[in-house]
Amino acid sequence: MAVKAVVLGSGGWGTALAQVLCDNGHDVILWSHNPDKAEKIARSRENPMLPGVKLPDNLNITGDLSCLEQDDINLIICAVPSFAVRETAKKAAMILNQNKIANNSDIIIISASKGIERDTNCRMSEILWRETERKFPVAVLSGPSHAEEVILRLPTGCVAACPERGAARFAQDAFMNPYFRVYTSYDIIGVELCAAMKNIIALTCGVCDGMGYQDNTKALLMTRAMAELTRLGERLGGSRRTFGGLAGMGDLIVTCTSMHSRNRRAGIFIGQGLDIKTAMEKAGGVVEGYYAAASIRQLAEREGVEMPICECAYQVLYENRDIHSVTAELMGRARKDELSDTAWL
Repeated sequence: MAVKAVVLGSGGWGTALAQVLCDNGHDVILWSHNPDKAEKIARSRENPMLPGVKLPDNLNITGDLSCLEQDDINLIICAVPSFAVRETAKKAAMILNQNKIANNSDIIIISASKGIERDTNCRMSEILWRETERKFPVAVLSGPSHAEEVILRLPTGCVAACPERGAARFAQDAFMNPYFRVYTSYDIIGVELCAAMKNIIALTCGVCDGMGYQDNTKALLMTRAMAELTRLGERLGGSRRTFGGLAGMGDLIVTCTSMHSRNRRAGIFIGQGLDIKTAMEKAGGVVEGYYAAASIRQLAEREGVEMPICECAYQVLYENRDIHSVTAELMGRARKDELSDTAWL
């Protein structure tokens, strides 16, 4: 069944998802918050963030949010950076309500943004659900999926999560095709926490690379980070199994090991001695791990969950702590038993 979809956010990820939907025969509009950028993409049929790839001829591109006024829309995908989700959701909800489209119970919203809102500690799906006045089901799409590879139609797997099974299956049906495999899950909490927290660890793995540390160090870091991420995830209501799956370990692996990852690239620059601001600018886009480090620290403190790696990441990013002293502290922590002290095994 063909759907009418609007993808909010013309970054690499939003553009790649729009192409997947076009390939599946859906009617798709890609919205950019910047009308000039939208016009350039529409004219060139290429997104500068994904150079060399011609976008589908049937992909409509606009910088006008009134595209949401069309009464036959039944799928809205939010793929803007995490810090822009609430503002975008407010504007979208205003248009939907003004045109009484919000009474259309067939609309499903999918969050493809990865992060936790600072201070409120809200997950992206919670923001979308509340700002649209709880009128639509909200699902989450996440997993090990670089836009640079999805746009080339390379085999990729993701998870569509929602407590409402029908919404998760709707997302699965809309996106799944021969190169984009989608699994469903009820665990929206676990999937979203994985999506946010892995960016912090990717940033720290980049720091290791920049400092000259090699495979042993990154394997240690990723494994022990997953233990603390799982501790927090379970405390907040997520399933342990999610953290060992595509949205958890899968996304952690791909984000921590690939140069496609802006978080890892920023970390490399930090490890090489650049200041935080310059490192993020050189990474070439939004470094979600920077924002997630503050949000996750707040959650860990609120829940009383020990997260030494994430705490050290926060101190480096926000308190200008020396990265060499952080390494010494983490390696010199008290002796532990792996089985009894690891949540996700």
